[in-house]
Amino acid sequence: MIKKCFFCDIYTFKEKCPRCRKKTRTPHPPKFSPEDKYGKYRRMAKNRGISS
Repeated sequence: MIKKCFFCDIYTFKEKCPRCRKKTRTPHPPKFSPEDKYGKYRRMAKNRGISS
């Protein structure tokens, strides 16, 4: 799966960015589900500035 370094803004298939060596993440948002049990907690963490 393709990944993105959010520090360098480059895309790669590797777990670490080849340019800055920081961890890469998937650029796609999580799949939406109306039965999301943890959505409330994720939104609360986002409002506090905590990222997962």
